[in-house]
This record gives sequence, structure tokens and C-alpha cells, in this order.
Amino acid sequence: MPSLLSQLTKGERARLLEEMNYLNLAEIRGFCSARGIPYKILAEHPSGKVMITKDTDRKPIVLARIRDYLATGKVGPPTCIPAKIVRDDPPPARPGPHDRLYYRWYAKEHSGILRSLRELTAGRFRDGAVARVLVMEFWTLGKAPRLADFARAWTNANANRDLLLTAEYAHLTDLQHKQAGSDWKSRRIAKAKSALQTLARIV
Repeated sequence: MPSLLSQLTKGERARLLEEMNYLNLAEIRGFCSARGIPYKILAEHPSGKVMITKDTDRKPIVLARIRDYLATGKVGPPTCIPAKIVRDDPPPARPGPHDRLYYRWYAKEHSGILRSLRELTAGRFRDGAVARVLVMEFWTLGKAPRLADFARAWTNANANRDLLLTAEYAHLTDLQHKQAGSDWKSRRIAKAKSALQTLARIV
């Protein structure tokens, strides 16, 4: 199938790809659902059964899938967590630094995990966006890091948190560049509307 983007001029392609960053999750998921582009994360259980989880891919990952679809006409596979890092049992109440952080073991209800991470970082660890993005990166790569390794990775990522601000997070990057004024919401809506109109024309 030819590239859907070939219907656009070079300038129109650049504009579409930039405006797509302003789509919100509902708009992105609506486009994906209509075309079978996956955004829900799957997990393979030790029994061999593959199930849809309550987790979804982050915005940059889903937009990358859409860009690939527009370039190739092909729908890529969903993110699937391998069985080797999935456990049906909860984590130990007091995990040690060498215990692994298996899929879904990082959650607010697992207070022992959070307590251990705080201890491993001299109390600096915080449950927030940096930690959640980082742990999902490990899991989607099929890795269950030891708590000590995750604590070190979080310390490094937290010190360089600006690297997590990719262009797909339009509001945060606009804030960073002092381009998110009082009219940002209407600007977002206009850019998203333009992107959706262009997508409807070429798809």
C-alpha cells in the first residue's frame, strides 16, 4: 500500500505531523479504534493466555504508530508484556534491593515497593510521572529490574526529566518554550481540528 502521506505536499506533511501533537488522547484513540491501530497494552500470563490490560501506551508511542501507518499503510502490533515478567501473586511485603519489579508490581497499593525505593534513594524517591514512564519502559522491553537498579535509573531520569518532554506532549513543550498563553486551549482545538480534517482527507 502506498504512503498515505504521499497525497500531501512536503509543507502539508510537516504541518500535519506537527498538528498531530496537539491531539488529545480521546481524539487519538478514536482515530486508532476506527482503523485497528493498537493502543491498549497486552500481557501474556504464565499460563500462556494473552489478556488486555488496563494499561495503555503513552502518547508518543501511539503517535509513532499512527505516523508509521500513514507512511506505510500497515498497522503494527500491540505492545505485549512477556510472561517472564508477569506474576499473578502480589510482591513481598518487605522487598529487598535484589527483588525484581515485575509487571504491575509498581502501584500505590504495594506500599512495600514504594517504601523500599525511598530507602534506596535516601528518601528522595517520589511516585510520579518520571517513575511511571520509566517502569513502563522497562516492562515494554521485557525487563523486570531489580529494585536497586530501578532506584538508580529513577535517580538519573529524575535529574534529567526534561529529556522526557518530547514534542508529542504539546502543552508541556509549549510551556517550556513559553508558548502556552491564555489562548492555548483554543489553539490546541484549532490545531487538532486541522489535523483530523487532513487525516480524514488522506485516509
